[in-house]
Amino acid sequence: MNEQPLALLPELLLAAGATLGLLLGLFLPRGRQWLVQVLAAGACVAALVAAIAAAGTTEVVYGGSYAIDVGLATGRIVVLLATLLVLGISAATVRAHARETEYYVLVLLAALGTIVLAGASDLMLLFAAYLLASVPLYALAGFAKDASGTEASLKYYLLGAYLGVLMLVGVTVLYGVGRATAYGELAPNLAAAPGGAVAVGVVALLAGLLFKIGGVPGHFWVPDVTEGSSVPVAAFVTTVPKVGGLIALYRLAAEVLPAAAFDWRALLAVLAAASMTLGNLAAFFQESVRRLLAYSTISQVGYVLLAAVVADRAELATRSLLFYTGAYALTNLGAFAVVAALPQARTLADYAGLARARPLLAVALVVCLLGLVGTPPTAVFFGKLGVFAAAVDGGYAWLAVLAVVNTVASLFYYLRWIARAVGEGPGRHEGGGWAAATAYGIAGATLLLGVGSGLALDLLSSGTLIR
Repeated sequence: MNEQPLALLPELLLAAGATLGLLLGLFLPRGRQWLVQVLAAGACVAALVAAIAAAGTTEVVYGGSYAIDVGLATGRIVVLLATLLVLGISAATVRAHARETEYYVLVLLAALGTIVLAGASDLMLLFAAYLLASVPLYALAGFAKDASGTEASLKYYLLGAYLGVLMLVGVTVLYGVGRATAYGELAPNLAAAPGGAVAVGVVALLAGLLFKIGGVPGHFWVPDVTEGSSVPVAAFVTTVPKVGGLIALYRLAAEVLPAAAFDWRALLAVLAAASMTLGNLAAFFQESVRRLLAYSTISQVGYVLLAAVVADRAELATRSLLFYTGAYALTNLGAFAVVAALPQARTLADYAGLARARPLLAVALVVCLLGLVGTPPTAVFFGKLGVFAAAVDGGYAWLAVLAVVNTVASLFYYLRWIARAVGEGPGRHEGGGWAAATAYGIAGATLLLGVGSGLALDLLSSGTLIR
């Protein structure tokens, strides 16, 4: 079985933090529940140190069900850093809330499930991770207990339950025709399995993963949850689960699907094209900043999926996907941090005059929005460049061209927001605190990551996904 508990030290630290936080919250008065936030941040920092120390290890543990490799190492680091940033954004929103402890515990559990998604190398563990990364988020979406949050939570849950059942059907079908659930044993068996049955199993399995990453056709929850939940929750659900889901989907594409006797690459290519195009078209004339960012996240998923399409054909695919995923997570959280710093500004018109009233915050917003477009020297630019090049190398030049066209088109709605922020107007610019400080830090970090992209890509190329 190769049982190595220490190989799961980052995951165990997160689980311990969630458990201790829940117990601590039972005895703390409402005014001191902020100590649970400190505990949650401490658990993330400890897990991050353990994840960095373990980076570079390549092995499969627990009977081939969990892969310790560059994909998991990247997923751990990105998820833990993103969770720390979300905790910073959440400080003003959740402080002294009646369920402050539960909020931080749910965030830690969702982060834990996302990391397990990134490392799962067995269909059963993949589904268990899907549940752990989903159920806490259903509660977080309706955390405020207002009408919009309750509606968002119900939609999120119903769609997640439906697509989760489809995912379980896919696991069952693939187990039936492949006679195994571990990727290492399943892949060779699929080569001799009936192509139609394999196709049904793969499509059903992808349904759950597409829900997790917010890709077409599992994207319907994204705008409603982003607008209906609190800003920190919206930032979390549109960023962190995508990291684990994209790495999990890529792992399937690299390790299992090449043996399938049907054209799975064409399926992923169509899903990528639909996600990037629909997301951009829907974002064009949005006035709500949250819905604009929601549709932006759908389009970003389409770009990242290019690497999964050519997972087994292009050398650049693995490191480009991992770098792009980290760069996107950082930049998207920066945009949401600006939104959290201005709680009264809900539409583009509310950002009018931001550059004059809050110049530093306006700079952070401009950097993050141009970063989401993929403007040099921001980190997302190098991530997009990598996945586009991988798509061309893998024989999908038409998909890369479509992605470039969508990238240029996305300038329209990002520039609409930027134009309002740098233009004249009496917008609502009260707020700041931890969210504003987080936005400043992220804006600087995305530029530094872009400048240091060569070093980061070299580190990512030093390891490979286990096959």
